[in-house]
Amino acid sequence: MTHTSSHGPHCGHDHADDRQTNKVIDPVCGMNVDPATAKHHTHHVGSDYYFCSAGCRTKFVADPGKYLSPRNDAPPAPAGTIYTCPMHPEIRTEVFGPCPICGMALEPLVMTAESGPNHELIDMQRRLIVGSIFTLPLFILDMGGHAGLFGMLGAVGQYAEFALATPVVLWCGAIFFQRGWMSLVTRNLNMFTLIALGTGIAWSYSLVATFLPNVFPPAFQNEHGLVPVYFEASAVITVLVLLGQVLELRARERTGHAIRALLNLTPKTARRINANGEPVPVSRGEGMKVMAATINQTGSFIMTAEKVGSETSLARIVQMVAGAQRSRAPIQKLADQVASWFVPAVLAIAVIAFIAWLSFGPEPKFSHALVA
Repeated sequence: MTHTSSHGPHCGHDHADDRQTNKVIDPVCGMNVDPATAKHHTHHVGSDYYFCSAGCRTKFVADPGKYLSPRNDAPPAPAGTIYTCPMHPEIRTEVFGPCPICGMALEPLVMTAESGPNHELIDMQRRLIVGSIFTLPLFILDMGGHAGLFGMLGAVGQYAEFALATPVVLWCGAIFFQRGWMSLVTRNLNMFTLIALGTGIAWSYSLVATFLPNVFPPAFQNEHGLVPVYFEASAVITVLVLLGQVLELRARERTGHAIRALLNLTPKTARRINANGEPVPVSRGEGMKVMAATINQTGSFIMTAEKVGSETSLARIVQMVAGAQRSRAPIQKLADQVASWFVPAVLAIAVIAFIAWLSFGPEPKFSHALVA
């Protein structure tokens, strides 16, 4: 058995190709893979899984449960469940995992009344709390240095900033590096591309400036012989993005609760009348309609179920609410179009600045170009 995906972008092909061939999702990185040409695959519990690289296959074989059961305490999804991305509804796959476009966790297309805890929200909240604890003293230390309050600390102050910023960038912001890397692999550049590059380069540059300041020309050093660092900027950006992610996930969580509240109105049991009929039927009025979840105070009555399952009014309301949750406003579509040009433009400008300083800048050209 293979897990197919009828839609979704993949590396190096146009979207139309996905509709013409059966693609499967790499359960490790989320990329779309063609089983007919995939070189890396394995068999696990009666199913075949295909991978984009040997590295993904190795990770899967080492711990399949990590990629097949990310929500161990949530009710198991019914067979044939289709997952979609809340930000990109065109994604459809039978394999739970990250969205191949933006990296967000996929969710069931049809929601159910039972639901476990939102692990993505819990993880983001944990990262936000830890990041805030480290970033607040880092912010105070850095701003105090600009105001001349901690100037006497010198290199010790930079070492302290490094110690405070490193867990924020490398652990709290690890999810952004993962999504940024996926955006490069799938060639869907987005805000996580810029976040990962911006915070990663700022932290790396500051690391070199702190422990190897002599590699920079004297013009970059202040009166204390120190090169300015950007640990505070990388940590603050990480925390602010985490805050945005938490607010967004909480909003989606509230919508999910509303949908589940509607689903809980569905009657849990129904009695089917056989050839014998009801012992003591009570007439409600011939031809009158009753709705699901209507309470009969006394006795019972015979009714004809004209619409059941997904055809009921309640089910349609749930579908409409869920569809509205996943739908994108026109301004969001415009933002996606702008982002598709903005991200490559920013990267291109950075490359042009590097080349220009390397070609026409003063000596040492490479150092100036790298900073620019």
